[in-house]
Amino acid sequence: MAAGENTPQSATLTEEQAERMLAGMNDVIRAGEEMRKLRAEMIKVFIGFGWTQDRIARLTDMSQPAVSKQVTKYRDADPAPPMDVSLDQRDTPWLEGRLWGLAEDLSETYPDTARCSRYVGALARGRKRFTPENVDELRRLVEEDLRLHAAELPGGHRGAYDEIGRALDVPSRTDAAPAGTASVRRALAHRIQRDRLRDSADGHLRITGQGRSS
Repeated sequence: MAAGENTPQSATLTEEQAERMLAGMNDVIRAGEEMRKLRAEMIKVFIGFGWTQDRIARLTDMSQPAVSKQVTKYRDADPAPPMDVSLDQRDTPWLEGRLWGLAEDLSETYPDTARCSRYVGALARGRKRFTPENVDELRRLVEEDLRLHAAELPGGHRGAYDEIGRALDVPSRTDAAPAGTASVRRALAHRIQRDRLRDSADGHLRITGQGRSS
């Protein structure tokens, strides 16, 4: 038999197959790295609030030495201006965080029908970024959900979306950039918007005499 004749070819993995296989893993790894970076940035915010190392360690689930190292690092640097955590701010990352919080609330309230659920999940896992195109798509999905459930939702949801949409359509012009990185501002606005919607829903239920579903 001539060399190489009728020799079975070894199975190999194509680059395309490897790319598909690793895509999900890379998303998880990337999201993990981004979350660690975000946590470090949030520690800087907590320091600005004047919180103690014990309190920060408890909230971040970090060891006391690890927190102490971060605190020393940030205190040795130039002090950052205090963060404004009022809901009505008009910079783009803050508005994106509010939109994200609103979409997540709709997704959790209507898990079987919310059109924005898949997008919310992709944002949470780091598979989607806050690009202008993705924000526009999320806005479209939220608008659909607000129309679909208009009769059931308290007015706070539509009011929040109208505020966010108007501000995104007409960006504010300020000379001084607000304190905090874009990721920190999104995370804070997301949390504050969620809490505001929860308070609004609780008030709506008390007025109507309905009970909250568990």
